[in-house]
Amino acid sequence: MPFCEPCEQYWAPTALTVEGKCPTCGCDVGAHQPTDHDADESTPWHFKLLVVMLVAYLGWRLLELFGIL
Repeated sequence: MPFCEPCEQYWAPTALTVEGKCPTCGCDVGAHQPTDHDADESTPWHFKLLVVMLVAYLGWRLLELFGIL
């Protein structure tokens, strides 16, 4: 979401001018400024753990369904 610092307002990409500037003050806000946080966007460990636990649980229930255990 583009943010104009002088206006202190977020703009929708469609609200910007064709050049990617703020419609109020004319500052360039269309270009995304990469930050350190953008480079480190991996899946959190607790989400991976949740997926592993879900697969183990559903696998166990599947084995119970077929009467193997």
